[in-house]
Amino acid sequence: MAVDRDHVLRSAAALLTRNATATMDEVAKAAGISRATLHRHFAGRDALVRALEALGIAECEAALDAARLDEGPASEALRRLVREIQPVAGLLAFLYGENELWEAEGDGWSGLDKRIGSLFLRGQQAGEFRIDLSSLWLTEALYGLVAACAWAEQGGRVARKDFTHMIAELLLGGVLRREES
Repeated sequence: MAVDRDHVLRSAAALLTRNATATMDEVAKAAGISRATLHRHFAGRDALVRALEALGIAECEAALDAARLDEGPASEALRRLVREIQPVAGLLAFLYGENELWEAEGDGWSGLDKRIGSLFLRGQQAGEFRIDLSSLWLTEALYGLVAACAWAEQGGRVARKDFTHMIAELLLGGVLRREES
């Protein structure tokens, strides 16, 4: 019987987003395969994490495409991006915590950074976004908020329906209280 690699990856992603320290035995069980079969596809945890990284990058690229970052006001494009990235937020949160990925950051992450950074730069140039924070920092802040909100959602501290609102509004509005009119 042939093993569907995509099924194995998605099963691993689902498990590791809930339990980042899951063993390869637990990953195999979640995918419904033996550990030996898992090792035929992924030599070890590092190979599995690298494959998950590629999946995460591909999913993010699809979310960026679906968000149509060049259309309309940058703030609306940011809200669309957060909404589109929500289905992969758990995987991104797992990857965000995998330090070895950032030690040898590849072109995939750089491409995502460039596209997201361009959105922030466009918003700054249009006068929508504050200019005292670099587009690079705003990109990092977005990643951090997506990961934090995914973890909070998994822990039951944030409702799934509030994901986009909480991230976009905190990023766009900051934490300073505004005078109500």
